[in-house]
Amino acid sequence: MDKQTRLARTILNGFTSYFADFENITLAARTRFENAEWALMHAASTRRIDLYKLKVLETLEFVRYIAGDRLEDFGFWTETRAVYAELVRGMTNFEIAETFYNSIYNAVFKHRRIRDEHAFVFSPQGDMPPVDANRVVTHFSASAGLSDLVRELLEHYGLHIPWEDLERDVSHIVASMTERLVTEFDLNDPALELQMLEHHFYRNKAVYIVGRLVLGDQQMPLVFPLLHNECELSPAVYVDTVLFGSDRVSLLFSFTRTYFMVDASIPSQYVLFLQQLMPKKAISEIYSCIGHHRHGKTYYYRSAYRHMRCSDDQFVVAPGIKGMVMTVFTLPSYEFVFKIIKDRFTPPKEVTHELVKEKYQLVKRWDRAGRMADTQEFSNLVFDRARVSDELMEELHETCPSQIELNGTAMIIKHCYVERRMTPLNLYLQDASDEQVEEVMNDYGKAIKELAAANIFPGDMLLKNFGVTRHGRVVFYDYDEIQPLLECNFRRIPPPRDEFEEMSDQPWYSVGPNDIFPEEFRLFFSGNRRARKAFDARHSDLYNADFWTDLQKRLQSGHVEDFFPYPRRLRFSRQGSSN
Repeated sequence: MDKQTRLARTILNGFTSYFADFENITLAARTRFENAEWALMHAASTRRIDLYKLKVLETLEFVRYIAGDRLEDFGFWTETRAVYAELVRGMTNFEIAETFYNSIYNAVFKHRRIRDEHAFVFSPQGDMPPVDANRVVTHFSASAGLSDLVRELLEHYGLHIPWEDLERDVSHIVASMTERLVTEFDLNDPALELQMLEHHFYRNKAVYIVGRLVLGDQQMPLVFPLLHNECELSPAVYVDTVLFGSDRVSLLFSFTRTYFMVDASIPSQYVLFLQQLMPKKAISEIYSCIGHHRHGKTYYYRSAYRHMRCSDDQFVVAPGIKGMVMTVFTLPSYEFVFKIIKDRFTPPKEVTHELVKEKYQLVKRWDRAGRMADTQEFSNLVFDRARVSDELMEELHETCPSQIELNGTAMIIKHCYVERRMTPLNLYLQDASDEQVEEVMNDYGKAIKELAAANIFPGDMLLKNFGVTRHGRVVFYDYDEIQPLLECNFRRIPPPRDEFEEMSDQPWYSVGPNDIFPEEFRLFFSGNRRARKAFDARHSDLYNADFWTDLQKRLQSGHVEDFFPYPRRLRFSRQGSSN
């Protein structure tokens, strides 16, 4: 056996080990939910994210040993790639396996010389395996009526803990479907059926049954969220609501939320079905949503490359107030922004490059609670220099010259983050109606509170550091000052002891490195009275140190908050149980 074959098999063995451990962590999610082990659920989610890098580094040791003096021989890697391509040909998860190979290659070459002849920039087998998504779908017929259809579905997806009140939940679902769908579907038609993905989706303190209602050519995406009653003496599960339509399902699979645990041994089957439910959602994001964020990055790159080839607009400085830590640019025809850490930070910022990178990695591993944007991290990303506007080129040379390399017609960015583009909250407010201001400022306050409940203190809560998604949801995206809420010391500003202290323009009290004075949060709204008024009407409790210290006590007691990916007004009542 030649060295290239041994190397290719070693990398594939590393991938096989990774994928098996990934599935094992995922398969344990059901037991964690049934036991209401929420802290363990979060720890497992973080462990699964960390697993990829761990397996790459573990495999890399063998790769270096086997390759020996040919480790950095590009011809050798071309031959190894050809062998690997044959080894994974026909595999039902070949796309994930090829991404793992790319990670090994990039670890060796530090993200340099990424060429299709050396790695899988594009796959010889296409972007996705030619799978049949219907093979992972369970069908439920309404031939015996809607109530029997719903009851059969719930019994099929029952867990090892009982339903709290099955008939109540059936009644709730039938009433909800009748109210929402009666004008669009003939709910008495015996040809009506539910087509649901065969395995549950687990995340945080909830489990979801995902699928669609189908009648002839008509279809409606829908999801049944299930919750644990958290009763030690008689643990049970109940249906919390029904989510209808692509937009509601898309919010459930948002880029602002923790990745799902779902038993998808052939990931592309689930991705294809989910993409049918959410046609506006990028396939790269769906891969990430089910835990394969590294392949999500590969798919994103391929999609971005194709977009660049099919467009001709120029890269420009992103609209909004310029950041103190990051330089941000975008392409007007594109839905993402590129963020580069500046060489020097605008005072009073006192962070370092490494600290900023650590914060972004923390966000990747943390429970984002639906309020922080997921990002993709890239090294040595190549752009067409001719498509970089003069204004942007000047901005890059002024703020982050160490991160820019010009090579012929190419501009190479040594390190950057890619993030879904949103409208900065401060810009959104400029053209918002009074009603929109009320709504968005209420959601801004909710965002701060939900992040805090997830043990995240945003630090700098200026309006410009939050964005508004196409669904009108407020999301935090400036991470250089975030820290665990439990590390903060919330204090009231002590009253001045005399007139001299009262008139002083300097604090008359000591301030420690982690001291935070919530009374000062009002400064975040300076110059925007409408925003301030709307915020104060709903969230003035955030100005009180007691709000924050009470929340810290809850976190210290081990409390894990519920983060609902849907409005609370949609939740069913649990009154009227037949038990």
